[in-house]
Amino acid sequence: MTATPSETCDLLIEAGHVVPVEPHAVVLEDHAVAVRDGAIVAVLPRAEARARFRAAEVVSRPDAALIPGLVNAHTHNPMTLLRGVADDLPLMVWLQEHIWPIEGAVIGPEFVADGVTLAIAEMLRGGTTCVNENYFFPDVQAATYKRHGFRARVGLPVIDFPTAWARSDDEYFDRAGEVHDQWRDDPLISTAFAPHAPYTVNDANFERVRMLADQLDVPVHLHLHETAQEVEQSLKAHGQRPIARLDRLGLFNDRLIAVHMTQLTEAEIRLCAERGVSVVHCPESNLKLASGFCPACALARAGANLAIGTDGCASNNDLDMFGETRTAAILAKAVAQDAAALDAASALRAATLGGARAIGLDHLVGSIEPGKQADLACVDLSALETQPLHHVHSQLVYATGRHQVTDVWIAGRERLRDRVLVGLDPEALVANAREWRGRIAALGR
Repeated sequence: MTATPSETCDLLIEAGHVVPVEPHAVVLEDHAVAVRDGAIVAVLPRAEARARFRAAEVVSRPDAALIPGLVNAHTHNPMTLLRGVADDLPLMVWLQEHIWPIEGAVIGPEFVADGVTLAIAEMLRGGTTCVNENYFFPDVQAATYKRHGFRARVGLPVIDFPTAWARSDDEYFDRAGEVHDQWRDDPLISTAFAPHAPYTVNDANFERVRMLADQLDVPVHLHLHETAQEVEQSLKAHGQRPIARLDRLGLFNDRLIAVHMTQLTEAEIRLCAERGVSVVHCPESNLKLASGFCPACALARAGANLAIGTDGCASNNDLDMFGETRTAAILAKAVAQDAAALDAASALRAATLGGARAIGLDHLVGSIEPGKQADLACVDLSALETQPLHHVHSQLVYATGRHQVTDVWIAGRERLRDRVLVGLDPEALVANAREWRGRIAALGR
């Protein structure tokens, strides 16, 4: 006589391979993850799970790998609507002569909400469940992510010139405080200060950011050492490299999410590790804009926390974290001239737990552990393109595409089911994107 399961759960996900990320480089064969009230309550062999839990729903994926939801640690998601508008240009020309003028004409709540919604759909179909966002109208971003049940750390922008979001320094900080207060206790939405870059933010505003970030206990999300030109400009204007300037201002610490970091000395690499700075590697954007190469392997070996981000669709041109992670791993080997650099398990860790740690959410997400939120993605490994399956981590990083993601959950709530989006209409999203294309194209007429 079979014993009745002693515990209930909302969801039991069975997978041929569970890749928890923590412990590092482990693969649990034929395991299950039990979920209750949006959180993981157990990770255990499938047979034991069936004996212990009476589940309201069972999802069985014997040919799949179950991984933590991918964490896109740096992006500008409203810019999905600018995908491809100004390609094949260097960063400052692309930014100053094309992107900023277009944004000046179209940016507003509608643009931000529609761009974020399109991005959410793209990210869910690629296994991404959490994002570190950096754009204007953070109030609209936060509301849009919340409406679609997507986890986000939303940046509170600070920049030295007027925009549609704020007209003065005081208004940037006043509005940042309002958005932070509105979302400070939300289970899905959190905030960070997002001063744009050292070349667009003055010392006084950086000092205000540092003071408020400490008071509010939030991270600081910043483009840093993105190009050689940025470093040269800082030396001329301030007599210091940007990192030294930030250090002088008290910002180079464990709150800092430093994005790009393509121009680093050995001393700066060591300083990142010593100060607990998290570095977000955006390899495809950096390659496309010819910005340089982040020394990802050297940073990781020094002990710095490494995360991965796609950057925005205007410079990448996609939000494909599987593609980004593969590029990050391969590029790290070329830059380090070492085939062992940033191995597959470490690359996947950077795309999950490293990203969660960078944005201060590693207590909630980034690994498959009891007590964490059930932000999970199921990846089908049965297709001929991923056969034979010798090593799961290698297959996920080097041979898997985002089209192989079948199911995605955020806080235990299914957002992609059998490759079909839940609560989002792809045809309507495409029609809306095409309408925006026409509006943006008309600007050049």
